[in-house]
Amino acid sequence: MNQPKNPRFPGRPLTRRAVTSSALLALALPMRQASAQIKSADNPEANPVWKKVRASLFQSRPIAAASEDVISLVVPVRAEDAAIVPIAIRSRMPQTPERYIDKVYLIIDNNPSPISAIFHFTPLSGRADIETRVRVDEYTHIRAIAETNDGKLQMATAFVKASGGCSAPPGKDAEAALKTLGRMKLSLQGPADGDKPQLAQLMISHPNNSGLALDQVTRLYTPAHFVRQVNITYAGQSVMSADVDFSISENPNFRFYFVPRGDGELKAEVVDSRDLQFESTLKYRRPE
Repeated sequence: MNQPKNPRFPGRPLTRRAVTSSALLALALPMRQASAQIKSADNPEANPVWKKVRASLFQSRPIAAASEDVISLVVPVRAEDAAIVPIAIRSRMPQTPERYIDKVYLIIDNNPSPISAIFHFTPLSGRADIETRVRVDEYTHIRAIAETNDGKLQMATAFVKASGGCSAPPGKDAEAALKTLGRMKLSLQGPADGDKPQLAQLMISHPNNSGLALDQVTRLYTPAHFVRQVNITYAGQSVMSADVDFSISENPNFRFYFVPRGDGELKAEVVDSRDLQFESTLKYRRPE
């Protein structure tokens, strides 16, 4: 059976897990050409890019306004640095086997690739929360859309004033970035508290080049090279995974929850757009 081709890297087949995210990215990129993109906070439903993303991801399924017990979105109104915009997606809904948030879609309407991330959660997440940092290319609405395991959708929306984040030069030169490429650190945030959800952080050393930044020395665009998949497990069971793209800032940083049911190993596996793979582990012992 022929494997699907990778539109970003001709000649390389797509892995099964990359098919969905790459197909969505390939679909989203032409939306950059949409005319009259909305760059004001008025009428978040009017943006033609959002209309196309909505149709491609959700077809005609209803999307309700977010209730705070399901999902909320925290972003600055005006970003200090468009290349490093902090974002927090939070939920007060417990992740139980009977009812839980299955996916959270992060959409940045006016970015070159609006479908910036799709986060997958499980009951072992404990809480379907994620904190990270993103690039914002133009004044835009940012959307967090939660899909619960019964297929219902809720959306939280915020307007952010920032521009130039996707084409901003990297924080350090390419040679220095290569020396630390793929180094990762997993850490616990806050004290362990039995079977309650435990906050953790994953830091990844990676340039996450967007392909849109002009090298001031060579006058050439730095080739795209970014983290595209993140998979978190605890004691061999899935906690959280994500399909992401270059909208995530340089040196990706994710804060998330997991439920430590007994002693075990927290493990992070990362794949980038050149199919390089990295991993990091952290031993966890429940407090006495």
